[in-house]
Amino acid sequence: MAQKENIRVGIAGLGAVGLPVAKFIDQTDLPLVLSAVSASTPASAEAKLSGIQTKPVICSVTEMVEHCDLILECLPPALFRDLAEPVLKAGKILVPLSVTQLLVHWDLIEIAEQFGGRIIVPTGALLGLDAVRAAAQGGLNSVTMVTRKPPGGLAKAPFVIEQGIDLSDLKEPMKLYEGSVRDAAQKFPANVNVSVALALAGLGPDKTEYQIWADPAVTRNTHSIRLESDEVSLDMTIENVPTVENPATGKLTPLSAIAAIRGLVDTMRVGS
Repeated sequence: MAQKENIRVGIAGLGAVGLPVAKFIDQTDLPLVLSAVSASTPASAEAKLSGIQTKPVICSVTEMVEHCDLILECLPPALFRDLAEPVLKAGKILVPLSVTQLLVHWDLIEIAEQFGGRIIVPTGALLGLDAVRAAAQGGLNSVTMVTRKPPGGLAKAPFVIEQGIDLSDLKEPMKLYEGSVRDAAQKFPANVNVSVALALAGLGPDKTEYQIWADPAVTRNTHSIRLESDEVSLDMTIENVPTVENPATGKLTPLSAIAAIRGLVDTMRVGS
């Protein structure tokens, strides 16, 4: 049996998503190796990787491309392009979590095409993207998504801060936004990556309708999707348990990133 060549994985950001993925790669028997990581400081990276058996290179985001075939992006949105552009110009694979930033930097798609890079968007905290993508091949008419999060998971969103909205003592659900996914991505760049993934799988960011609610009655990040096409009607709801490290991020998100990466090396792959 032919042995598969290891894929050298880099992880940019060792927070609620990056660190669990790093630990998985370190422990797996799959042909994956953790080659490089970046964090806020080298000391922080060393402390977080204290239990890792095979120590990766600790470097800046711009240096990671030299050591890796694939890089998982877990950065603040403002740093997205600093990583994404050199990765794609080097013809490598980018697995972005800051999916909203693809809409801001859409020219990266052309860069990937020009230099042979690939962008693999994980499903993140959503379900049913295979069905949405399949429906988009036929007569897809409408896609609507409603997100409800505990107020603490939205309190740091730029739109909430700019509007001076106080979510600290919210007693009733508050609708913070209703409109297109593209506009939502600008107002909530770190909170609505799931909606962009849905839009890219279906009707696109301008035609996908979206609502965001801060809801003190929910303890999980909840996403409900309604899809209508000539071939199928779909109603889907998912409730994600927030991570302790970051209430805006669900526990399913690192598992989604792991699934996307291992899908490149698994002998059998179900779905996309």
